[in-house]
Amino acid sequence: MRYFIAILTILISAAGPATANVQLQNLRCELLSNPTGIDVTTPRLSWEISSAQRNVLQTAYQVLVASSAEKLAANEGDLWNSGKVSSSQSVQVLYAGAPLQSRAICYWKVRTWTTQGASEWSAPAQWSMALLATKDWQASWIGLDRAFPWDSAQSKFSRLSARYFRKTFTVKQAVKKATAYIAGLGWYELYMNGQRIGNQVLAPAPTDYTKSVLYNTYDVTDALHQGDNAIGTILGNGRFFTMRQAYKPQKIRTFGYPKMLLQLEIEYTNGTRETFASDASWKVTTDGPIRTNNEYDGEEYDATKEMPGWNTAGFDDHAWLQPELVQAPGGVIRAQLNEKMQVMERLQPRSIKELKPGVYILDMGQNMAGWLQMKVKGPRGTNVTLRFAETLQPDGSLYTANLRDAKVTDRYTLKGGGTETWHPAFVYHGFRYAEISNYPGTPTVQDFEGQVIYDNISTTGTFTSSDTTLNQIFNNAYQGIRSNYKGMPLDCPQRNERMPWLGDRATGAYGEAYLFDNAKLYAKWLDDIEEAQTPEGAIPDVAPAYWRYYSDNVTWPGTYILVADMLYGQFGDQRAIAKHYDTMKKWLAYMRAKYMKDYIVTKDKYGDWCVPPESLQLIHSRDSTRNTDGTLLATAYYYRLLFLMQRFANVLHKPQDAQAFAELCAHIRTAFNRKFFNPLTAQYSNNTVTANLLPLYFGITPAATEKQVFSNIVNKIQQEYKGHISTGVIGTQWLMRGLSRWGKPELAFHIAANRDYPSWGYMIDRGATTIWELWNGDTANPAMNSHNHVMLLGDLLIWYYEDLAGIRSSTASPGFKQVIMQPVLPEGLQTVNASYQSIHGTIKSEWKNVNGTFTWNISVPGNTTALVYIPATAAAQVKERGNAAAKAAGVRWLRMEGDRAVFEVGSGNYEFESSK
Repeated sequence: MRYFIAILTILISAAGPATANVQLQNLRCELLSNPTGIDVTTPRLSWEISSAQRNVLQTAYQVLVASSAEKLAANEGDLWNSGKVSSSQSVQVLYAGAPLQSRAICYWKVRTWTTQGASEWSAPAQWSMALLATKDWQASWIGLDRAFPWDSAQSKFSRLSARYFRKTFTVKQAVKKATAYIAGLGWYELYMNGQRIGNQVLAPAPTDYTKSVLYNTYDVTDALHQGDNAIGTILGNGRFFTMRQAYKPQKIRTFGYPKMLLQLEIEYTNGTRETFASDASWKVTTDGPIRTNNEYDGEEYDATKEMPGWNTAGFDDHAWLQPELVQAPGGVIRAQLNEKMQVMERLQPRSIKELKPGVYILDMGQNMAGWLQMKVKGPRGTNVTLRFAETLQPDGSLYTANLRDAKVTDRYTLKGGGTETWHPAFVYHGFRYAEISNYPGTPTVQDFEGQVIYDNISTTGTFTSSDTTLNQIFNNAYQGIRSNYKGMPLDCPQRNERMPWLGDRATGAYGEAYLFDNAKLYAKWLDDIEEAQTPEGAIPDVAPAYWRYYSDNVTWPGTYILVADMLYGQFGDQRAIAKHYDTMKKWLAYMRAKYMKDYIVTKDKYGDWCVPPESLQLIHSRDSTRNTDGTLLATAYYYRLLFLMQRFANVLHKPQDAQAFAELCAHIRTAFNRKFFNPLTAQYSNNTVTANLLPLYFGITPAATEKQVFSNIVNKIQQEYKGHISTGVIGTQWLMRGLSRWGKPELAFHIAANRDYPSWGYMIDRGATTIWELWNGDTANPAMNSHNHVMLLGDLLIWYYEDLAGIRSSTASPGFKQVIMQPVLPEGLQTVNASYQSIHGTIKSEWKNVNGTFTWNISVPGNTTALVYIPATAAAQVKERGNAAAKAAGVRWLRMEGDRAVFEVGSGNYEFESSK
C-alpha cells in the first residue's frame, strides 16, 4: 500500500488565548503544489503551525474533508469529520473517512487547539484521486514496434527517432472538467490544441517497466473548447528504449520500443461524461524533427522537418500511419507520487571563446546537469553541433575521455527565416563546458542559457560559516546532489553510466535530506529496490536493475534499510518501514543463509571503495595497510542493519522479531570481537580507521575499550595521515560524526577544512564546482574520474547540520517532533548559520563563539520542543535576551551535562548567551 501526505501550513497569531487568527501560508499536497491524480486510498494529512508566541503545542485538532468546496465552506465533512481529537500529532495524520473513489476531488481544512489558544479554520486545500482500479482504464497501449530507415535500432550506438501521436475529437458541450492521464514511455510531452500541458520534462520517472509503470495526471479543462480539438504527444526513448541496444545483453536491460497509454476524460456541465482514449484510431509518425534522442549520446533536431500545427485539429495527417496496439510493458500501472523533473534554474554562461575557426568553447562557470537552450539565426539547413564536457584539455578543447563512449552531442538543423530558439526535449547532459561548432555568425553568451534540470523538490537547508572552505564544499555538494536527482538518485549525470547505485546513497540520502525535501524521491526508490529483489531474496547493487548486478554484498544493498531509517528519522514516515519490512527481513535471511558462517558474513565485493591511495597516480590503493578486510565490513554492517531492524520491529509492534534480531546481534558481536579485535592493542583487524570506526560507532566494541579504540583512530589520522581523510566510501559514512561525538570535533573540522590532498578542499583548489568520484581524480587517471559524484561526501553533510549547527531529530521523537540542538564548537570556527525546513517547520541555528563568549540565536517550530545544550559550567552563566535563561518564557532548566547546560525550550525564537 502506498501513501500520500497533504500538508497545510497555518499561522497562529499572538492575539491571545482566545480563538486565534489563522492564515494559510502555503499549501502543499504530497509536498507538491496543486496535487492531481493521487492513487492512494489512505492519504496522510499534515499541517505546520507557526506563531509569534513561544511554547505553542497542539493539544487537539479537527479535520474536515468534503466532496465539494460548498460543503467544506458550510463545515460539512461528508467524506470525513474527525471531530475534536485530543492529540499533539500534526504530521502524518491518517485519513480515516469514507472510502475514496476514482476521480474524486477532496476538499479539506483543519483547525487546532493549542496551549496558546485555538485557531480558526485554515483556508481550504484540495487533492484529487486518480484511477484506482484497472477497470477505470479504457485506453490501450499504442506504439510502433519497429525502426525506420533513418533509425539504427539494433546497434551499440542506437538511434531512434521520436514518435509523434495525434488524435482529433469533438467537444460537443460546455466543459466542466477535463482530465488527462498519460503513461508515455520512455519520456513524453503532452499537448492539447497546440498548448504544452504542464512544465514537467523527462516525464514520467523511470522504473523497471516490467514491474511498475508510472502515469501522470493533468487538469486540461482550460485547454479545451467546444468544437474540434486535438491531442498531441511526443514520445522520447528515455530508459525504456535502452541507450545501448544489442550490447552486453547479459548486463544491460532493454524494454522495447516507446509506447503510450493515454486517457482523456471530459465531464460536461450538464453532468454527462465522455472519454477519449489511445487506440488504433490515432495517427502516428516518426518522420518528425527529433531524428534521434539518446540519454548518453544526445538529441538531433532537424527544424526543416517541423510539422506546423501537427498538434492542432486542422492539421492534415493523411500521410501519417496508424499506430499498432502493442503489448503492455508488464508492470503495474500506478500514479507517480514523487515529484516530476523540470527546469529548476536558468544559468547565464560565464564566457565564450573561439578555440579555432568555427569552433567555440562555452563556459557555464558551474558543473551542472540539464541542457543548453540556443538562439540562432542563419541559412536553412545549417547544422549546429553542441558537444559537452566537464573539463578542458590544456589546449582549451573539451576533455571527453572520462565520458567513456557517451557521445553527449546535440545537433540542430536550422529551418531558416529568422531567429530560432531550441533546446532538446529527451536528453540531459552533465557539463560545465560546451563546444559549439558551425554556428552561423559569432555566438555570444546571450545566445545561450543553461537550464538546470532535476526533480521539482524544494531546497530545505541553508548553511554558512566563518570558514570559506566549508562553505564552498557545501555549495559543491548542493550542486552535485541536485545534478543527480533524476526521478531516482544517480551516481553521475555525464558519462555512459548514470546509474542508481545503492552504495552511493547509504548515508548520503540522510545528508541530502537536510538540503532537499527528498522524502518522496527516496520513498519511490525503496519501491524500485523492492521490485528488484529476486524470489530468493537477493537485492542488486543498482536499482532499478538496469544493470544486472547482483553481487550479494551487505554494504551496497544494505542501503535499502538505511534509507528506510532515514525516512523514519527525518520525516516520521513509519509507512516506509511497514511497507518494506518483510522484504528487508527476507534479504537479511537470504544473506545469513548463504554467506554467514559462525556469525561472520563472508561475502564482500567492493571493500571500503575509493580509499585515498598511497600515490596520486593510483586509482585504488594497493597498500594492504590502507584497505579494510571485507568480512569485517560485511559483518559490521550486517550487525548495524540488524540493530535498525530491531527498531523497526518495535515500531511495528513485533516483539518476537525484535528479540530474534537482538539475539542474533549478540552472537555476531561476540564472534566479531573474537575474530577481529586484539585486546592487547585495542585494534580491530589491521588497524585502519574504518576497521576501528565501524565497531566503535555501531556499538560492537566492548564499553571498557571504547576509549582505547578511539585513541587508535585519532592516532592513525594524526600521525600516519597527518590529519587527512584515509577512509573510503564505507568508513566516510561515519567518520565525521564519530570523531565529533567521541570528543574530537577539532580533528573532524581539520579534515573538512583541508585544502591539500586528500580532501574535499583539494578538489576545490583544482577548480571543482561539484564533488569528484576520486580523491585524486585529476592525477590518477582523469579518464576514470566523474567530476559530479556524491558518494565521497559520506556523512559530511549530516555533520554540518547535526554537529556544527546542532540540529538533529530525537531518536525517540522522529520527524523533529523533538529537536536536539547540541552544536560542537571546534577551535578555529567562529560562526555557523544554518536552517532546516523540517516537516514540522523551520529550525534555525546561528551561533558565534569568539573570545570566550558564545551567542546563539535559535528558532524552534510550532508544536515541537527542543533540548538545547549551551556551553557553560553552570546554568547561571546562561542568559536569554539578557536575563537568566532558566527564568525566560518557554525555557525550562534541566541539568548540567559535562560542559553544557541543558534546557528544554518550546517553539519560538530565542537568543542565548554564555561566557566562560
